[in-house]
Amino acid sequence: MHRRTVLALLVAGALLTTAGCTVEKPSDDAGSARACGTGKDFLIGMSQANNAEPYRQVMNNDVQTAAKAVPGFRVVVSDAAQDNSKQVADVENFLTQRINLLIISPNEAKPLTAVVKKAYDKGIPVIVLDRKVEGEAYTAFIGGDNVAIGRAAGEFYAQTLLPGGGKVIEIAGLPGSTPAAERAKGFREGIAGNPKIEIVASQPGDWLREKGQSVADALIKAHPDVSAVYAHNDPMAEGAYLAAKAAGLEQKIRFTGIDALPVPSGGIKAVEQGRLAATFQYATGGREAVELARKILVDCATDVPRATTLDTTRITSDNAAEAYAKLGGL
Repeated sequence: MHRRTVLALLVAGALLTTAGCTVEKPSDDAGSARACGTGKDFLIGMSQANNAEPYRQVMNNDVQTAAKAVPGFRVVVSDAAQDNSKQVADVENFLTQRINLLIISPNEAKPLTAVVKKAYDKGIPVIVLDRKVEGEAYTAFIGGDNVAIGRAAGEFYAQTLLPGGGKVIEIAGLPGSTPAAERAKGFREGIAGNPKIEIVASQPGDWLREKGQSVADALIKAHPDVSAVYAHNDPMAEGAYLAAKAAGLEQKIRFTGIDALPVPSGGIKAVEQGRLAATFQYATGGREAVELARKILVDCATDVPRATTLDTTRITSDNAAEAYAKLGGL
């Protein structure tokens, strides 16, 4: 592993922040509910893109757990179930409840931009988590650098997994979601240094294990000589493994994912157990979102980081057990 790759991947959980932005204090008008300060009760609306993904279940748990430690915080979570129109309605419903702050992980960027702007224009602080919206009408964004994560995965393929080259199938995330586009872009940048690696097929699995399995089943049958499957998250990588196993090819094909959740069903354990060759940490940002909400609502902070980028770590069989313990796995 080249030094620049090691330095890029093994950053010890630090947070990199960009320039701050000014937050207007919530007022007592009809649009933005009660003012900030200590000794108050605050209602936070958490608009989740899809509770069916294990990653999002952990994100919700991280938000709820962190919120319980802040006196006066109450978080209500809505599930859009990968439906843009439902997520818009969910946010509209939060606005009628006069929430004090909105945390949103958008299903797709463009369809959610207008309603996020509506909340922001009402004076409600908006924390965009994990996936982005278009424009600048929000208070802060917290999430991983998906281009960098994809690039790290590509470099792993180019230098370690397939140094002699090979054919790769890509199982992508939901079209229209920013992480899917960015992880695809970064991966192509990462493998560019090894011209012997070829992406022979790329199809979306919409972040879901079952769809990842069905897509991989068709693509592996079309390309039985494939060397590896690059999946945009761990559930789809696990689904691809099951498809290969059904075809008797699980020992021939290598699989990688992204998320590295420290839970028994997560990617770290899949690496430990030999189903995945590697996974790349994609922190949920849930605890960081609640901490930022505390600063805005309780501390009345008016200058908070405009963006917080969460670092990644490459996890292989060499460091899986250590990473699982370090990330709080049980």
